[in-house]
Amino acid sequence: MSETIQPENQPDIVLRRLTTGFMTTFVVRAAAELRLLDAFGAAPRPVGAVAEDLAVPRVTLVRLLRALTALGLFTETTVDCFAPTPAGELLRSDHPQSLHAFVEMFTDPVMTNAWQDLASSVRTGKTSFDERFGAPFFDHLKTEPAISALFNASMSQASRVVAEALPQAYDFSRFSTVLDIGGGDGTVLAGILRTNPELRGVIFDTEEGSAQAPERLAEAGVTERASVVTGDFFTGIPGGADLYVIKSILHDWDDDRCVRILRQCRAVCPPTGTLLIIEPVLPERVTETVPAGLYLSDLNMLVNVGGRERTCAEFAELCEQAGFVLTTTSPLSADVGFWYLEAKAA
Repeated sequence: MSETIQPENQPDIVLRRLTTGFMTTFVVRAAAELRLLDAFGAAPRPVGAVAEDLAVPRVTLVRLLRALTALGLFTETTVDCFAPTPAGELLRSDHPQSLHAFVEMFTDPVMTNAWQDLASSVRTGKTSFDERFGAPFFDHLKTEPAISALFNASMSQASRVVAEALPQAYDFSRFSTVLDIGGGDGTVLAGILRTNPELRGVIFDTEEGSAQAPERLAEAGVTERASVVTGDFFTGIPGGADLYVIKSILHDWDDDRCVRILRQCRAVCPPTGTLLIIEPVLPERVTETVPAGLYLSDLNMLVNVGGRERTCAEFAELCEQAGFVLTTTSPLSADVGFWYLEAKAA
């Protein structure tokens, strides 16, 4: 007896849902652009009152809210009265776990336009972003200060779960100084230092990438134990640390440039020092338990920055070419989606 296919799993419905996924993206973007959740707060509100606050027509706001309700970001408590769900509340800009900047960045044309040329990138292996915008992604950000700041904020929001999970999963008490390569605004380093009061830290990033770091370190209360150094990790990395952390950097680059970064790290890492890579890790093959987002991220690296997600074996090969050997690989936790990969000098 054949298994009955549920309506939502019928092949045509599955394909239609995937085909119209872009509509979902821009429904969520509209909520972020309008700062709709800021207008709601956490309590149910009638549409008319919210429409007046936002200076938008009531009739179109109802249509948007009903779409957001169908997507699980709101509930309609009574007719034309809505309240955000826990997922919807994360679109509030002042929520402690806000993903507002992340949503704005990853739905902005600077991030979505190159996806229209995914087939071209698959055919050629070239990064579509460069063709669309006339410059590589990170070079383009240098010319757009507002987008650069939004990108930094989105990376900070995306890094919060790692900043919370990493100090619980990895023993930092063995080290005296940690240098965070491409450390951005210091979200991860601040998380490490807060839970390791004897540790000192350094953020190493470009001037644009580390622009918000002093503020973040001050908020975390670790300014006296942390410093910010600007530079280019392709041409040199500061010495003086016994632990070098590199999170969400290698997946931005092709293999050759990853090896260049790691060789710069190897040049300053002491013989007894440690390199700690924090990245998503692809399994050796796709299974039903692997989140689709991991492979979508891999394609985002292809079209926007020219990098890729990698397996443990591929990270091991990069390390070997740079004079390191992987000694430990482990997921941070079941729900974080990142691994830590510890490497020592070969």
